[in-house]
Amino acid sequence: MTGHVAGKSVLVTGAGGGFGRLTSEKLAALGARLTCVDVDGEAAAATASAIREAGGQAIAVAADVAKLDDMRAAAAAAVAAYGAIDVLVNNAGIMPLAFLADHASAHEAWSRCIDVNLKGVMNGVVAVHDQMIAQGRGHVVNLSSIYGNFPSAGAAVYGATKAAVDYFSGALRHESRGRIKVTVVKPTGVLSTGLASTVVNAKASAGILGQHAGEFYEDLPRVMGPGAAAPGDWNDAENIGYLALAPEHVADAIVHVIDQPWGVAISDVTVRASADHYVR
Repeated sequence: MTGHVAGKSVLVTGAGGGFGRLTSEKLAALGARLTCVDVDGEAAAATASAIREAGGQAIAVAADVAKLDDMRAAAAAAVAAYGAIDVLVNNAGIMPLAFLADHASAHEAWSRCIDVNLKGVMNGVVAVHDQMIAQGRGHVVNLSSIYGNFPSAGAAVYGATKAAVDYFSGALRHESRGRIKVTVVKPTGVLSTGLASTVVNAKASAGILGQHAGEFYEDLPRVMGPGAAAPGDWNDAENIGYLALAPEHVADAIVHVIDQPWGVAISDVTVRASADHYVR
């Protein structure tokens, strides 16, 4: 690390679990002052409490990123606590993979996906934009996905939201250059997070696996679930055969892009296990 995290006021959405909680904890350990935001207020409070117990600074705010008033309230809480918002991490997201033929069971989840994954990013930026401009500097980190790179069967709505995040981030970068830095972080598949629980039809992941789909479904029970017994190199990040990316590697990438001088912006990062199955 390069020592540019300490003292920064960082607002993280989806901080109650997964990448959001890990990122919040790692940033706090480096001296950042956290505003932990989650639609589950108890989960946000648990993250903030764990940070404080470890000697860090954190407050918790219950907020639905799909509601602009909630995000404005979260931003106001961060400013009241720390006097500034240096970094926004738009991490909150859901992944309701499903084929269009699944619309009867998936439509409600798809609508929520648009609200969280796209409107949530927009609302987060709207909530912090004027504060960052008034400060003279700021940094927005948006979590996208490899699903946003190219259309994939089974990901029409989820992929569209992530492609929109890419587009939105690029436009924000053009409009605010020299005032707000913008970073897009794209994880590939991370099996051990709560995100997988939002999938509607598990078979819909086949589109992004391409010719590797059969191998993936054969390997999946060996890397997660009861009785999982993957070869050691599959679970060893020091080995070139590392297969199942752990959430902490994505959190480390988010911390890395924040841990830069104000004049240096890492615009785009894709994080994958070296031997993963994903073809995008």
